[in-house]
Amino acid sequence: MALAPSLDLSIVIPCYNEAENLRPLTAEITAALQDQNLAYEIIYIDDGSTDESFEIIRQLYQEDHHVVGIRFRRNHGQTAAFAAGFNHARGRYILTMDADRQNDPADIPTLLTKIQEGYDVVNGWRHNRQDAFLLRKVPSYIANRLIARLSHVPLRDRGCSLRIFRAEVVRDLKLYGELHRFIPEMVNFAGFSMAEVPVNHRPRVAGRSKYGLSRTFRVLLDLVTVLFLRKYSDRPMHFFGSLGILASGSGGLIGLYLALLKIWAGIQGGWDGFRSMRIGERPLLLLAILLIIIGIQFLSMGLIAELIVRTYYESQNKTVYYIKETIGYSNHTSDQIQPSTVSATGENKS
Repeated sequence: MALAPSLDLSIVIPCYNEAENLRPLTAEITAALQDQNLAYEIIYIDDGSTDESFEIIRQLYQEDHHVVGIRFRRNHGQTAAFAAGFNHARGRYILTMDADRQNDPADIPTLLTKIQEGYDVVNGWRHNRQDAFLLRKVPSYIANRLIARLSHVPLRDRGCSLRIFRAEVVRDLKLYGELHRFIPEMVNFAGFSMAEVPVNHRPRVAGRSKYGLSRTFRVLLDLVTVLFLRKYSDRPMHFFGSLGILASGSGGLIGLYLALLKIWAGIQGGWDGFRSMRIGERPLLLLAILLIIIGIQFLSMGLIAELIVRTYYESQNKTVYYIKETIGYSNHTSDQIQPSTVSATGENKS
């Protein structure tokens, strides 16, 4: 669905109620790129803002045709905004950053230089992060260490939005939910090479932060999803089947143990001993039955998941967002852009 590369660089910037930051951010990006001799575009994705953000984007487009805009009908979230930006990007390199001006556009040339060394993705590392210690830095540190250990992707800062991709990388990214936080893990799973460079991080000077402590809990839930997709996305029966066999096997062993107790009592005491060993009132029997039932349910879930996966892989790609209007994209005017296929040579086949 991505467009064929026709520019050197696309800068994808989701924004939600960032009217005060858009104009100065555009000026900073322009200043950072003025000596780079690049054909570039700045793609602002208005994620259902309730302020005048999109009107400012419209003005910026009229003043500078490097700026293009996409406006969602409602707030879909940062993941959908990144997906829309990737689908509309026309650059050989695609750079993402936040609209709050905490990412420094002066770091863009550094990222460009690094990716031209042969990497597929270069991530920014906020080595001197300008955020609240308890509410932002500590949860981020814990999350980074936990995710790095579980995913085996040793990044210092996976929460930094300032990163640059080769165009072929984003064409293989399937973003939905809130999986933008795990782009490094998804890139690593796909086999692309990554690097990390220190970047400047600045305090917010205008607008309000959209992040809170509750995001940490959502990250942990999304981590479970990513780890599952990383290992079992194309073979869910291996996951659910293993749980099913473990549960059913445990239940069967407990039931066998109780049956042997009753048989042994019969061997020792005859019929009276057999009858006196009452296993039907023991909690272990209920546990055995429960485990067997749970195991059967897991096996059934695995079969259903296998059917869903096959349907997913054989169905057409669909977007996770609905566009109200666009600026600078005369050939994309419908609410839901129809998919197109980009060949390995970059030819667009719509």
